[in-house]
Amino acid sequence: MKRKTAFRRKLFYFLSPIIIFISLIIGYFIYGYTAYYRLEDNLTLSITSHTDQSLNTGKEYTISSFNIGYGAYPQDYSFFMDGGKYSRAYNRETVLDNMQGIQNAIQMIQPDIALFQEIDTDGDRSQHVDEVEFITQAFEKQNWVFGQNYDSPYLFYPILDPIGKATSGLLTMSKYTIQSSQRYSLPIETNFNKFFDLDRAFTVSYLPVSNQKQLALINIHLSAYTKDPTIGKSQLEKLFHYMESEYEKGNYVIVGGDFNHDILLGKSPEVFQTSDEPQTWTHPFPVENLSKHFTLATQGLAQQKIPSARALDEGYQKGRTFVTLVDGFIISDNVQFNHVQAHDLEFQHSDHNPVSMSFTLK
Repeated sequence: MKRKTAFRRKLFYFLSPIIIFISLIIGYFIYGYTAYYRLEDNLTLSITSHTDQSLNTGKEYTISSFNIGYGAYPQDYSFFMDGGKYSRAYNRETVLDNMQGIQNAIQMIQPDIALFQEIDTDGDRSQHVDEVEFITQAFEKQNWVFGQNYDSPYLFYPILDPIGKATSGLLTMSKYTIQSSQRYSLPIETNFNKFFDLDRAFTVSYLPVSNQKQLALINIHLSAYTKDPTIGKSQLEKLFHYMESEYEKGNYVIVGGDFNHDILLGKSPEVFQTSDEPQTWTHPFPVENLSKHFTLATQGLAQQKIPSARALDEGYQKGRTFVTLVDGFIISDNVQFNHVQAHDLEFQHSDHNPVSMSFTLK
């Protein structure tokens, strides 16, 4: 009897940690699936206004687009999903330093309209810095609207340094009146990959023009890590359909953001002398699917030889690290293209460089 009791006690001590471990895993998966949610499609966004001024035809304006990588990526940073080391910003000071560098870059470009992608309002990965507040306070006289991409549950991965929870999205800032703004959901994977390539959306902000028309200004960040090619195709189809519907209303249309496609149409490896091995975020942009009313604004970018994005498998090393052009603008034919420029910040404060374009409304 004593032997049986001793055996049961040993078995209990042996199995207890295993049972607890399995219970924790099951509990975490239940939490992840129950906490995960997608915002509804076609949501009206709240606008913060400080000025009341319409755009004019015949006047040149400048727009910028900057994926700021939630302020976590200095030059020496590598990211686990690209094969690198880290999942979070090193510390809060790093995020604040990066955000200051991003602010300085926008002040240098001096855009009339500024688009930001991957900007956190809160997050473990960004050390709980409210980056929307940081930027909008620095440009306190501008109008702005924020559209949430996702509010992710706590991601306990990588195990030793989990990326955690984050609320992130798209910020549109303008010196000119933003009359209204909407958020539209994009298709995403519905399997377990949705926890890593999180909710996607684009925002449309309407800026009044003096001729009674509107500029439909689209801020977008397409998926980077999806392994299902139909997802990227479906996202672009929804975007293109919306662009065309706005054009048919007589509006001007500008799309800016991170397309996670090679906007040099597959020529980036030749331009930047890098590997031509395809990544999930470097497929040629399907310009052939744009309607005749729209143009991908790339004139002169190949000659500039300035990339807008880098790989994160290692810290940035000029001439060695994989670089490409995935950020830019699409314009309707009632918008006159003047110039587009990638700004070479050498990835000091993000894994992206900002891109700007000058344009005139016809």
